[in-house]
Amino acid sequence: MGIFALRARTIPVADSGVSGELSPELRLGLPPRFEAVAEALASGSGSVSACRVVGEDLARDGASLEEALDALRMTSRSVCDRDPSYDDVSALLVAWSDATLAYLHQISCEEPMTGLASPAHVRSRLAELFRGQLREAAHTYLGDRYCLVVLDLPHDRHDMVAAARGQSITRSLRMARLGEAARTVFSGAETIGRISPNRVVVIAERDERLGKRVRLLRRLVEGVELDGHSSRIWIEGLPGTDAGATMLLDELARP
Repeated sequence: MGIFALRARTIPVADSGVSGELSPELRLGLPPRFEAVAEALASGSGSVSACRVVGEDLARDGASLEEALDALRMTSRSVCDRDPSYDDVSALLVAWSDATLAYLHQISCEEPMTGLASPAHVRSRLAELFRGQLREAAHTYLGDRYCLVVLDLPHDRHDMVAAARGQSITRSLRMARLGEAARTVFSGAETIGRISPNRVVVIAERDERLGKRVRLLRRLVEGVELDGHSSRIWIEGLPGTDAGATMLLDELARP
């Protein structure tokens, strides 16, 4: 029987043996966050509001919709010996969907900790430039107009140990400082993104100022406190095709 369907005979709470209160054994068997729903079901006071709250909480916790519905069904069957009502399911569904949609609307193309553009955004920006090249003329070569300025902060043993333990905050802060230095030099419309745990790239124009900017960037990075980590900066030429640019980014993203 589907979760949206009710059984032909709805079993009252009084028949479930709960009598308005949850036994300690029943509480221990409830899914996480569903105690308020179980209490509302047991008391008969109406569980729609509790389902709405738990739907929002589960969405923020990253639980899938299937997990949320399974937990609601388990709770309803444990307390009332029946599948959840349509109103309860609807409340959980709407709340979970609204919370998930609100999260998606807040997603940025930038990493929250470093403020650098994501690898996907860097890739999209290059694809956009190649599409513009195709529109302009067949003989136009994008590599004559744009390049990648790469900032690399090599891993050391301490970083590898920290990464294995899930402690990557220190390196992210170092990468954020590299990003700030890059923004100081490339302060226009350039895309500056992090394409790997240890590399930042700038999609920069090839003009008469490029060499001076890279030299200035090297000096700025030398003045950034990186706890003894030596960074490398170089100019990477762009290939002639969009597919080639994808392969280049993949190569640069490797440790």
